[in-house]
Amino acid sequence: MAWLGARVVRRRRAALTFDDPRLEYRRLFSEVWGTFLLVLVAAGGGVIGATAFGADLTLATKALAPGIMVMAIIFFMGTVSGAHVNPAVTLAFAVRGNFPWLRVPGYILAQLVGAILASLVLQWMYGGIINGATEPNPAINIWVAMFTEAILTLGLVSVILGTASGARNIGANAALAVGGYIGLVSVWAAPVTGASMNPARSFGPMLVARNLSDYWIYLAGPLLGAMIAVGFEWILRGRATKAGAAAAQGLLAKDDSAGL
Repeated sequence: MAWLGARVVRRRRAALTFDDPRLEYRRLFSEVWGTFLLVLVAAGGGVIGATAFGADLTLATKALAPGIMVMAIIFFMGTVSGAHVNPAVTLAFAVRGNFPWLRVPGYILAQLVGAILASLVLQWMYGGIINGATEPNPAINIWVAMFTEAILTLGLVSVILGTASGARNIGANAALAVGGYIGLVSVWAAPVTGASMNPARSFGPMLVARNLSDYWIYLAGPLLGAMIAVGFEWILRGRATKAGAAAAQGLLAKDDSAGL
């Protein structure tokens, strides 16, 4: 029975770190760095694609790249912060009851900072950051664009909450499911709205480009979709679980002896 006792101790130690304010800086840095990498790839495809040396970048490659990056981010930082890298995901986890509301402002601020920094780097190195911004196709109605973002985010957050309910938001299950979803829907939705599904991803390039006129689409749509996804998750699985809390908050230990 010694192994059982050791397992309980490890779980208790890991649980205590959820609310340890001394480790919050690591979580916030993780969200800044993860969102930076996501926006660097997502906006970078449009920025480089508009240059003479980026002519070989196809729509499919630019659409799939963010999904693959999210997959990598979940693998390398899922245990640190939960790998939200998206304000809509953070709010969904909080409304679901898997994430403490006290941490929500810090996470969202960290995500916005990461997105802005990535946009500034792209603008400084290559220029034309507006080409990396998410904009609705001029041929569609703006309300259609907003509801498209809502439906896309509804699916994304459903996948995230679904994988989080049975296991931590790390490893092959969540990484492949979330990354694969983003890549697949982006293939058809990128020409419509840019397939953002992420208010931070849209905010960074638009802010640096000084063009926030259509930002409401990428704020209202994802937030609406995320909240509907929380309702769907309650219908499908009932109340929040401890596994979901572990996925949303990460299992950041004080040292390497925590048995993560």
